[in-house]
Amino acid sequence: MNATDLFLLNCEEVRRRSMMVWKAIPENMLHWKPDKDALTCAETIRHLLQGEFLFHQVLVGRSGKALIGLHNPFEGREFQSVDEEIAFAQPYREQFLAYIKSIDINDLNSVQIDLKDEGGYIRPLGDMLLRIPYHEAIHTGQLLNYMRTMGVARPQIWD
Repeated sequence: MNATDLFLLNCEEVRRRSMMVWKAIPENMLHWKPDKDALTCAETIRHLLQGEFLFHQVLVGRSGKALIGLHNPFEGREFQSVDEEIAFAQPYREQFLAYIKSIDINDLNSVQIDLKDEGGYIRPLGDMLLRIPYHEAIHTGQLLNYMRTMGVARPQIWD
């Protein structure tokens, strides 16, 4: 297994487990949030799907400046259902995974992604490729906690 295979496996495993959680949230609880300042379950799912799209654009452009003037297909879209959100995001996900497959292994350390203006850091491409599924995993854990707080049965994601 090479580095590209590992990045892809990590992305696929995190998403597979995330989807188990997303789909286990009862439809009538998708707009629940623990407090007025938190994201709802639906907003968290949208945040992750949209975030992957935006991260992909940043990686391609090698900078947060790639987002300036970018048409964001997620903006203004009303959340309908988990399945519809996943279906809508799927073409963008496939583009992201195709991008990972196209990366030259030497670029993982040599290409720098500049988010200094947005988040205060510059990181190698390989580091950023690990941060994207990590971000999703963290929010998936957050949703599991939401489910515990709501008193909703949580899926067994540790297979």
